Amino acid sequence: MKTISHWINGQSITGTSGRQSPVFDPATGHQTANVDLASVTEVDQAVAAAAAAFPAWRATSLLRRAEIMFRVREILDARRKELAQIISSEHGKVIPDALGEIARGLENVEFACGAPHILKGGYSEQAAGGVDVYSIRQPLGVVAGITPFNFPAMVPMWMFANAIAAGNTFILKPSEKDPSAALFLAEVLHEAGVPAGVFNVVHGDKIAVDRILEHPTIQAVSFVGSTPIAKYVYETGTANAKRIQALGGAKNHMVVLPDADIAMAADAAVSAAYGSAGERCMAISVVVAVGESADPIVNAINDRLATLKIGPASDADSEMGPLITKEHRDKVASYLDTAEQLGATIVADGRTLNIPGDGFFLGVSLIDHVTTEMSVYTDEIFGPVLCVVRVATYDEALDLVNSNQFGNGTAIFTRDGGAARQFQFEVQVGMVGVNVPIPVPVAFYSFGGWKASLFGDTHMYGPEGLQFYTRGKVITSRWPDPATSTIDLGFPQNR
Repeated sequence: MKTISHWINGQSITGTSGRQSPVFDPATGHQTANVDLASVTEVDQAVAAAAAAFPAWRATSLLRRAEIMFRVREILDARRKELAQIISSEHGKVIPDALGEIARGLENVEFACGAPHILKGGYSEQAAGGVDVYSIRQPLGVVAGITPFNFPAMVPMWMFANAIAAGNTFILKPSEKDPSAALFLAEVLHEAGVPAGVFNVVHGDKIAVDRILEHPTIQAVSFVGSTPIAKYVYETGTANAKRIQALGGAKNHMVVLPDADIAMAADAAVSAAYGSAGERCMAISVVVAVGESADPIVNAINDRLATLKIGPASDADSEMGPLITKEHRDKVASYLDTAEQLGATIVADGRTLNIPGDGFFLGVSLIDHVTTEMSVYTDEIFGPVLCVVRVATYDEALDLVNSNQFGNGTAIFTRDGGAARQFQFEVQVGMVGVNVPIPVPVAFYSFGGWKASLFGDTHMYGPEGLQFYTRGKVITSRWPDPATSTIDLGFPQNR
């Protein structure tokens, strides 16, 4: 059985904790590897390597750092099919989906290549008599990222690209469910010329997470995962004087107004709800059908479900793969049982899917006449289940979205520009799509939600990502002029 180990100080390091976790191929249900789980000592070893590498990396010129990031981008681009196969073998998503993940991650590497321009400070000559004032941004030191299973390549690229380009050293703690993509990224960075110790990978569970959150040398932690864990990461990390950005869960609503292009909206709902088996924090999980749009949108979505091809990534025709684990598949299926008992209408039932073998497959489900008290509405299911809530008016739809505990992403489908503009103005959600079902911002904007979807005040990647991994410094300077030098005990008035 293959063993997946840590990457510390520029090389693969076999775990010494004596603890391991199984890694499965979700399409077959078979175990393919064991991953070492780090002890406190091993996390400390990675932190020590990162701390030792920081002074020289920080002193490396911005142009040199950008040059290395360009090489990272070129190597990843050339090897993206290889990385997609690795992602698929441990996560289960089909190859086109994995390639899409890599492409969106590469956007962030490309953005980081522009760090020399983005990190330019400001300068005010003669701000006061003989005084110049200027501002700069400097790296924090050792920073860390804790990433989820659903995007084992993209989310790390959201974090480390900006962090490293800004002059920090980085420790990645990926999900133990699909850890190999992180090691592939480590090897790519090493090949591109990232010095030993600048990028490290430690696999682990709560022991590793807690040590990262408590370690006095780590200055900042980025996290993506469920809301309860995001809250824990935020509270624990800030209690240990760390800068934290913790992205939590979601319940993303897609509002369909009566004037919407129903065919377009149905295509979008199917794509956004069932892509990657619904294991996306930006997946649409609720269609809010307003007025007369309800029956047409439900029928149009259901018509499309029969054409979907569900199966392993080894079948080139597969459009959706399995869920990450058997336990998660069974949990997602249980929501259908509960919804049916409470009176919702199961329009399409994913439990009836039959794929030979032991893979963790679940078909696509569509549930109509869902009410806001049902767990299928209140919980983040993280699976291929789409709910439909019917409301009479736009105001009811808006109130439904705004009263939800989550505020990650939302969308509105309409031909009315005034309604769309009003929605983007009034809705209390961090990312909004207008006739776009998954409004994940491009890399030169920043990603993040509101309410229980984000803990911390800085969004991820883009301009806010660079801001998160740096801190500002303002310098006020005056060069000696003996002719004007005097003693003045008054508070400086800058005249």
